[in-house]
Amino acid sequence: MMPDEYLVECNIDDDDEEYDDDVKKIHPSPPPPPQFSSTSSLTQGEIRDPCGLNKHLKIEFSDVLAEPVSTHSYDRVWVYSSIGFESARLWGYRCLTALCVLPLSCLCGGLFALLACMHIWCVMPCIQVFHSCLPCVRSLWMSVVNIFIAPFCTSVARCCSGIYVVFSKE
Repeated sequence: MMPDEYLVECNIDDDDEEYDDDVKKIHPSPPPPPQFSSTSSLTQGEIRDPCGLNKHLKIEFSDVLAEPVSTHSYDRVWVYSSIGFESARLWGYRCLTALCVLPLSCLCGGLFALLACMHIWCVMPCIQVFHSCLPCVRSLWMSVVNIFIAPFCTSVARCCSGIYVVFSKE
């Protein structure tokens, strides 16, 4: 049995006006539209690489360009080059994905569909046929090996067993 502390009493009223007021209290206005920015703050539900397949592609400006202490450019040049690098990386990726994503995703989807179709309708039936036919083929092959190949290999081994090789320096 369930303890009383987990039980909740729910009153059911068939009055539509009170229901409409409750709905208005719960949802007073529609949710605001999503905000888009160049730097995305991903929440737990928006992670697009949960398995970390592309961890090696997390490249920052400091991973590519770095000035040693002895040689420094102007501060503005360094800041603008950082901004240029990040902008080119971000917008270059966005433009390339906008051009390539649909054809590549269709190609990958078609490839996986072909793979699934071949596996379901060709590979698995062939494997099942082999599983049912291979015991007969195995017994036939064992007979051929025991009748022809094993005696031949045994006789060759007996002929070669009397050969001795001696190395000497004369």
